[in-house]
Amino acid sequence: MPMNILIADSDKEFISDIRRSWNLDDTEIILCDDKDNLMPLVKNDPIDLAFIEVPLLTFDNMDLVSFLKEKNPGIEIFVLCDNKNWPGATSAINRGANSFLMKPTTVNQLEETAKKIQTLQQNKSTHQLMESQVLDSLLGDTPEMRKILKTVYKIAPTTSTVLITGESGSGKEFLANVIHRYSKRAGEPFIAVNCGAIPENLVESELFGAKKGSYTGSTADKKGLFEAANGGTLFLDEVGELSAATQVKLLRFLQNHEIRRVGETEARYLDIRIIAATNRDLQASMLEGSFREDLFYRLNTFHLTLPPLRERKPVIPTLIRYFILKYKEAHGKNITDIEQAAQYALTKYPYPGNIRELENIVEHAIVLSEGGIIRLEDLPENVQEEAREKMPAIPHIKDANGKTLALPAGESAPAIHIQGGDTQGSHDTDASEEILSLEEVERRHILHALSVCKNNKTEVCRKLGISRATLWRKLKELQIQMDGEED
Repeated sequence: MPMNILIADSDKEFISDIRRSWNLDDTEIILCDDKDNLMPLVKNDPIDLAFIEVPLLTFDNMDLVSFLKEKNPGIEIFVLCDNKNWPGATSAINRGANSFLMKPTTVNQLEETAKKIQTLQQNKSTHQLMESQVLDSLLGDTPEMRKILKTVYKIAPTTSTVLITGESGSGKEFLANVIHRYSKRAGEPFIAVNCGAIPENLVESELFGAKKGSYTGSTADKKGLFEAANGGTLFLDEVGELSAATQVKLLRFLQNHEIRRVGETEARYLDIRIIAATNRDLQASMLEGSFREDLFYRLNTFHLTLPPLRERKPVIPTLIRYFILKYKEAHGKNITDIEQAAQYALTKYPYPGNIRELENIVEHAIVLSEGGIIRLEDLPENVQEEAREKMPAIPHIKDANGKTLALPAGESAPAIHIQGGDTQGSHDTDASEEILSLEEVERRHILHALSVCKNNKTEVCRKLGISRATLWRKLKELQIQMDGEED
């Protein structure tokens, strides 16, 4: 079934032009150039994507954006505005619209935007199904991590700010990227910046940009990282390191989505989602007076705390395998095995530096490995020593130099399988087991959803996070027949 697209604009000539020249496959357009006719259209027809001019967004104090989002879960709304009414677009985005397009716009621009949304909707359910399996493996299948992932899947499609806390190296940027990939901004930029790594005198120009001549050495206008992230997500790592002046500018942006380049008086509206992270105790910093309380509460709409790697032990074998697959080709090494003593050392080391330290250790071992095998002596000295202290001398395990090593009585090193290209670690599928195609995985997933929801298509769409048009298209593509269909 085609994607239903509403285009509402009081410019009758523009609407006529769209009617004559619209040429995007698998779409059905609903056109309106009269405010009085708009409400009957949006009440009667399901809509997947809407382009609406600012003056048409309110009816007798009713907010059209809120109405459309409630009636059509998953709808994408783009506001059409000009220089005179762009504050209305800002307000609409704050109420849930996705973004805005400045007028005059063309039919081609609308088609390109619609094509991008169409592709995202078509791929979303399959991507999320497959990615969720990978994320469970990479983040750790523990009750605490399952709770975090459940929250991530709920908040990702929103525009809410998120604060991620946890020890250095625990995976805060990775989790921020996951939120971005599961959001409606997945096709737009994800810009990560370490706030503590930028010299204090350059922070404002790096983040917000600068006008030519606004500081010594400024020979041209400079676009900051905020502008680079427009339409997407800006990840502010170590946000607790920002100066008081920069905190004020960040707070202002979170309040009205506007920035000013250094040396300029003109405000620029940007559509950005902010995800912040820190390994500091921001509440303690507030008591000390080094972090603004009002900024903390703006950032803290949703708060995710990542546990350290030592509290996620079951995920270590999977991460080891993931990093081996990541680095072995870069270093020209075909790693096929890890000796048992090295496996034990890697899985029992406490990793005070968390995932970042584990990644460095695995890369270190890959570089030093020979013959496609990672041995104990390929690991850093501190990892080796800790393993040797815990492994008493039992004759049947030796390292590559013939030195007797053994695992403690009653313990075994978790298996770390190297062959293959997925990241399932010790949960690898045996060669004799059936490997389903992505199409079959998707087909079974949709059939399961239909069964659970008793063929209620609206409920199926809500649970899968897709539009009705996408569901109809998938049913047709996967040749799923529905008996006794219900709405």
